[in-house]
Amino acid sequence: MEFNIKSGSPEKQRVACVVVGVYETRKLSFAADLLDRISNGFLTDVLKRGDMDGKLGSTLVLHSVPHTLCDRVMLVGLGKERDFRAKEYREAIRASVKALASTQANEIVSYLSELHVKKHDVEWMVEQATVVTVDAFYRFDQFKSKQDEAREPRKFTFAVPRRSDLADGERGLQRGQAIAAGMKLTKDLANTPGNHCTPGHLAQTAQTLAADFDCEVEVLGPDEIAALNMDSFLAVARGSDEPARFIVLKHFGARDRAERPVVLIGKGITFDSGGISLKPGEGMDEMKYDMGGAAAVLGTFRAAVEMKLPLNIVVLIPTCENMPSGRALKPGDIVRSMSGQTIEVLNTDAEGRLILCDALTYAERLNPATVVDVATLTGACVVALGNIATGLFSNQDGLAKELIAAGEEVGDRAWHMPLWEDYQELLKSPFADMANIGGRAGGSITAACFLSRFAKAYDWAHLDIAGTAWRGGKDKGATGRPVPLLVQFLQDRADIALGNVVRRGRPRRELSEVVEDDAD
Repeated sequence: MEFNIKSGSPEKQRVACVVVGVYETRKLSFAADLLDRISNGFLTDVLKRGDMDGKLGSTLVLHSVPHTLCDRVMLVGLGKERDFRAKEYREAIRASVKALASTQANEIVSYLSELHVKKHDVEWMVEQATVVTVDAFYRFDQFKSKQDEAREPRKFTFAVPRRSDLADGERGLQRGQAIAAGMKLTKDLANTPGNHCTPGHLAQTAQTLAADFDCEVEVLGPDEIAALNMDSFLAVARGSDEPARFIVLKHFGARDRAERPVVLIGKGITFDSGGISLKPGEGMDEMKYDMGGAAAVLGTFRAAVEMKLPLNIVVLIPTCENMPSGRALKPGDIVRSMSGQTIEVLNTDAEGRLILCDALTYAERLNPATVVDVATLTGACVVALGNIATGLFSNQDGLAKELIAAGEEVGDRAWHMPLWEDYQELLKSPFADMANIGGRAGGSITAACFLSRFAKAYDWAHLDIAGTAWRGGKDKGATGRPVPLLVQFLQDRADIALGNVVRRGRPRRELSEVVEDDAD
């Protein structure tokens, strides 16, 4: 699918479909009003007949609208104008894309990207429209003997209000395509079954990224991991025939290679049976998603490098399977982490923290500016926050605020959870420095407290994506989160480093400001 940006009046677009908006009061958007005027009230008459009421997400396709050059006009419900914000904008875009997929329209010009969303500018509008559009067309059918017929249009164009907005629109499009590509990589990896997406497969993906984008990569095997004294990590891998891998992927985007990097750590359990503490059989197929953190940091890395962010970024991925066997880690075993701290393993299904703790210790040697780990860590986080918000824990409130603001900006929200010293008491062990679980109460918090013991040397945040990395049910599949949040976080860091100010908001275009532009 080819994406483009243009400025021009909707009635002049000689395409298969023009997409415009209608508010719940049947008030037409600016572009829809232009079409209504040129067609002598055709759209207004349709609305008066009650065929559409403008409810958010509703759609109606009109054919042969008088005095227009397009084959179809799609009306998209925007809901109440006073309530039309970023979330509603994304919903309207998604609804339009899903409706387009049921048509034969092969060339689209969408004027939804011209809508007014308070505090957001043209660049943001186009970026978000691009991300949502690509995401809505996403499908995963690599393992089907007969793949689904492609329903993507050949060409998709986003309109911007003025010629002077074209440059901002192009920047938004480039950013949106990079983020969408990162999300697609994340979803493809997470959706791939565990017999194909092994630790070796993740390592190969990192190596391919490094080759494609001229980055540095190092993949460590079991012997090299053992030489680093990552015994906690290797203890989890012991029960599987798949050898563990520790992936180190580096991008030097800053002017100075010695500039302290942002380190992203992703949990890479490519299948989690629970080990000896075996999970229930129902729903265990979804444990292929337990490498969602690894997939997310690889997708984020891809987007950031494609955007050429002027940052040094390092991705660390400890990856293995958690399987039961005669060699597997057992409840009651005590393991020594890379940091030298010992851990009593009370539950082998709390394995993510056992591999992440060694990666967090390894991160110290990189002298990081900040470290963010991403993990499908606890079912307790799903209980606490459901599938809406990612759980966010941090040893620095300023870092937590950065991540929350980034998530709000792109609709990939996180919620700041407590990391109080009181919870550390729950990890006490009579036989080791700590236990790997703290009981049922506050499970996501005690898991984060466990990780915090290995992240005292730097600013650190932990994103628990157990509820947000994938969805179940009829729409089962990976979501690509929290790639948008992390990319925005990195973009904000890059802007700060360059002394840039992110522009917010744009004036609304008036009818008298119509750009007369010939259709392509």
